[in-house]
Amino acid sequence: MAASAATLWAVNGTVSKVMLASGISSLRLSQVRTTGALAGFVAVLALTAPSRLRVHVRELPYLALFGIGGIAFVQWFYFLAIHRMAIGIALLIQYLAPLFIALWARFALHEPVRQRIWIALALALTGLGLIVDVRHGAKLSTAGILFALAAAVTYALYILLAEHAVGGRDAVSLLAWGFGFGALFWAVIAPWWRFPGHLVGARVSLLGHLSQQHLPFWALMTWMIVPGTIVPFFLLVTALRHLPATRVAIIAMLEPVVATAVAWAWLGESLGALQLVGASVVLTAIVLAQTAR
Repeated sequence: MAASAATLWAVNGTVSKVMLASGISSLRLSQVRTTGALAGFVAVLALTAPSRLRVHVRELPYLALFGIGGIAFVQWFYFLAIHRMAIGIALLIQYLAPLFIALWARFALHEPVRQRIWIALALALTGLGLIVDVRHGAKLSTAGILFALAAAVTYALYILLAEHAVGGRDAVSLLAWGFGFGALFWAVIAPWWRFPGHLVGARVSLLGHLSQQHLPFWALMTWMIVPGTIVPFFLLVTALRHLPATRVAIIAMLEPVVATAVAWAWLGESLGALQLVGASVVLTAIVLAQTAR
């Protein structure tokens, strides 16, 4: 389930980049994705088990943090990052999240962490330096890197909150409430009556090697919401019932690998030799960190 979720998210990265190129903002794209997923999860529960939507008042603050900090923000920061640089690099930086989870375990939960976590952290920073080629000056968007780092922090928050919550609530109702708070947050920040509705029916180029092909914007929205959001989020949260957060984070590292391949085949994005070395170092650091659970 975790591997399938990572694969679907990887494909969705390129679909989202095509949508961003059409003129829609990262904020509005996050709003569409969050609200569409909310409608899907609520519809499933309304038809199958409406009683599972019940919630205790004491759960609301936690669900609000999960929905806004762990769902809405991670999508927003990710879209902001991939709009400014290659999807593969953005995801490699975002997948520092497993390192953050391990650091949280050591300093916040006071769990023992092996010495190799510090070696992994040093490797990760070295790898990131190679990716941005600091010796010759950063060739990537500074804002994009910062947004990707913010996505890493919020992604770590999402996994930790989800792991805790699945102990007392099923995956679908947890996601329904989480996306509900996320959708409410975006509705306040960006009222729907200002949404650029003219984009929905427009036909947009698929860019890159598929630039001669066009699809209606609503078709891309449908892909982003159903196989790009509802299905993978459900799979990942359900996987946390069977595996601990650290194991799920390891498996989810399949996403930058698949995303880079998809972006290369579709958009023609590629990494230079030095950046590929840096990417390998970052991935090695993350794997090493997760062996020190």
